[in-house]
Amino acid sequence: MRREKKQEENAVFTTMPVRQAYAKLALPVILGMVMSLVYNLTDTWFIARTGSTELVAGVSLCAPMFTLMVAFGDVFGLGGATIISRRLGEGRGEEAEHLSAFSVLAGLVFGIAVAAVLLLFQNPILALLGAREDTLPYAKAYYQILAAGSPAVILSIIPNNLLRTEGLANEAMISTVAGALINIGLDPLFIFALHMGAAGAALATVLSNLIAVLVSLWAMKARARHLSFAPKKASIRGRDFAGILAIGIPASLTNIFQSYASLLTNRMLLPYGTDQVAAYGIAMKVNMVCTLIMVGSAFGAQPLLGYSYGAGDRKRLSALIRFDILAELVISAVFVAVSFVAAPLLIGAFMKDEAIIAAGTRILRAAMISQPAAGVILVCTTLFQAQGRALPALVLSVARQGLVFTLCIVLLARAAGLPGVLYAQALSDVLTLVLALLFLRPAGREKTAETR
Repeated sequence: MRREKKQEENAVFTTMPVRQAYAKLALPVILGMVMSLVYNLTDTWFIARTGSTELVAGVSLCAPMFTLMVAFGDVFGLGGATIISRRLGEGRGEEAEHLSAFSVLAGLVFGIAVAAVLLLFQNPILALLGAREDTLPYAKAYYQILAAGSPAVILSIIPNNLLRTEGLANEAMISTVAGALINIGLDPLFIFALHMGAAGAALATVLSNLIAVLVSLWAMKARARHLSFAPKKASIRGRDFAGILAIGIPASLTNIFQSYASLLTNRMLLPYGTDQVAAYGIAMKVNMVCTLIMVGSAFGAQPLLGYSYGAGDRKRLSALIRFDILAELVISAVFVAVSFVAAPLLIGAFMKDEAIIAAGTRILRAAMISQPAAGVILVCTTLFQAQGRALPALVLSVARQGLVFTLCIVLLARAAGLPGVLYAQALSDVLTLVLALLFLRPAGREKTAETR
C-alpha cells in the first residue's frame, strides 16, 4: 500500500500529464490563498456598511500591519516547515518533533515581542501609516486591538504550514475555514450589534485567528505523528536555526514589501483626500483576489519545477514553464477583463458612495492592467527558487514592490500627480518583468551547458 502511494506521488512529478499534475498541486494552494483573503474581505465589507468614509480609510491605513504580521509568521512557518520536511524525509522524526515545537514556541514569543513594540510605539507608527486628524480615532481603535492580538495572527501561520509537512492538508484547510467562518459571524456582531466599529472589526480578526490556531494545534496533537507544540520538547541546533531564518526571511519579503507598497501608496494618496485612501483600501481587497489566485497557482507549481530541474528532465521542465506562464496569463487576462467591465459594481458592493465608487474604479483598473506582467514575474521567481538561484529570486521580490516601485511612484507622482500614483505599480511591473527576463537568459545558457 505504501509502495503504491509512493508510486502515485512520483507519477505526479514524472509521468502524469502536465495539466493534470499542475491542477493536482496548484488547486489546493489556490483554495487556501482565497480562503485566507476572507479574513480581510469580510472586515472591509462590513466596515463599509457603516457608510463612514473616515472609518473605512482609518482601517485601510492599518492594512499593512496585518500583512506584516503574516510575513512574520512566514519566517517560522515556511522556514520551519522546510527543515521539518527534510528531517521527515531522512527518517529523523524525533528531530522533526523538536523542531516543530521550537517553531511554534518561537512564533509565540516573537508575536508577544511584536505586540509589545507595536503598542509601545503606536503613535509614531500610526503617523507613519498616514493617520490624520479625521482618520486617527478609527485607525487607533483598530490598530490597538490588532497590535495586542498580533501573537494570534502570527501564530496562525505556523502550525498551518507544519501540518502540511505530514500531508495533513485537509486539517490545515479546516483551520483556515473555521477562522474565516468565525470572522464572518463576529464582524456584524461586534461592528453593528455591539456598536464597536473599527475596534469590533479588529477584535473579530484577532479572535478568528485565535480559533484557527486552536484548531490547527488540536490537529497537530490528534493527527500528526512527528509534530508537537509542547514547550518542553522545543530544542534546536544553531545550524537548523540559521536554516529556518535563511529560508523563512526571504519567503516573508514578498509580504513585507507588499505591506510597504500599500503604506507608501496610502501616504501618496493622502494629499488627494480621504476618499482616495478609502477607495484604495477597497480596490486593493478586490485586486487581492486576483493576486492570491495567481500566487497560489505559481507556488503550487513550484515543486514540479524543482523536481524536473533536479532530475535534468529539460523537456518536462520546459513544458511546465510554458503551461505555468499560460495559466498565469489566462488568470490575469480574465481578471483584467472583469475589472474593466465590472469595476463600478465590485467597488459598489462594498460602499455606495458615488465618489468612492468613481475613485475605486480608477484605482482598480490601474492596479489590474499590469497583472499579466506580474504573473510572468511570479513564474520566474518560483523557477529561480526551484533552481536554487536565491539571488535573482530575492532581487525580483525586492524590486517589484520595493526599490523599483519606490522610484516609479516618487517620479510619476511628481510628473503626473494622482494618475502617476495610480499607475506607478504598472510601470514597476513592466520594469521588473524586463529584469526577470534578463535573469532568465543566463539560466537557459547554464542549463544548456550542463546538458552538453
